Amino acid sequence: MKHEMKGLRARPRVERTFFLLGLALIMVAGSLRIPVFADVASPTELLVGADNAFAERFIIERMEAAISRYEAVLPCLDTLSVQSQAFVLNRLSQCYYELTTFSEGNTPEDRGLFERGKDYGLRSLRLNPDFARWEKDDFVAAVSYVTDPGALLWTANNWGAIFGYDPLQGMVNVGKVKVMYEREIEVGESYWGASAHNALGALLVTTPDLLGGDLEGGREHLERAIELAPGYLENHVVYAQYWGFTYDLFGKVNGIRDRALIERELNFVLATPIGNWPFWNREAKKEAQILLAKERELLP
Repeated sequence: MKHEMKGLRARPRVERTFFLLGLALIMVAGSLRIPVFADVASPTELLVGADNAFAERFIIERMEAAISRYEAVLPCLDTLSVQSQAFVLNRLSQCYYELTTFSEGNTPEDRGLFERGKDYGLRSLRLNPDFARWEKDDFVAAVSYVTDPGALLWTANNWGAIFGYDPLQGMVNVGKVKVMYEREIEVGESYWGASAHNALGALLVTTPDLLGGDLEGGREHLERAIELAPGYLENHVVYAQYWGFTYDLFGKVNGIRDRALIERELNFVLATPIGNWPFWNREAKKEAQILLAKERELLP
């Protein structure tokens, strides 16, 4: 979730949850042009190449390569099994969300990437015929049929991130994002380092009570994420960011709730090896440095 702290990302990551470098990234974001290799490579070959690039996507050129190859599969997507179709669409939703981490702040180009990631996520969700049937009439009922944690998480992350650009849309749709995180926790709470717990926790902490916020409930989700996946360093960053700091009604940092927690969690992140999450643990270390600098700015 992208946080305000790129400008203080964060996934917020979570605010990222809510809330390319140059021409090359803009072209990736704005076009569905199929690379030349699509004419000579089979879907299987494209997916192997995409997966290899995906594993090294913390390098911008490898992220671009992964997106290009996954998108090259789209013209023949209907020839694949539903499971394989969902895999491709989920990876694209994830990659477009992650692509925003390479920018210097919450840019207009980032918003286009989040929109694209959301669209791919919704396409994946609509592979479930019951979701597709109920989506417009009863979104909560539609989500209740979904059992794919990847489709739920990355759709919610991208959609939530867009709220930072359009607060009115956030007020209208925050319930939809919340129910997707809740359903993801039901069907696979440990998916992607228990990311749905840290995302939902951040959402509940920063959302006003009138719109469904829950300060203590949010803290429980943040701590559950760490309990389930302590080696996924984003969980520690999000805990420090959303419980350690306080926020105003517009989701902006306005103070410190627990300085000791901030320093404990973020210093742990900086001291811990990258481990099994090469993309997000690198990102967590960058975010930890930004948050520690933000803490120093707020010293009395």
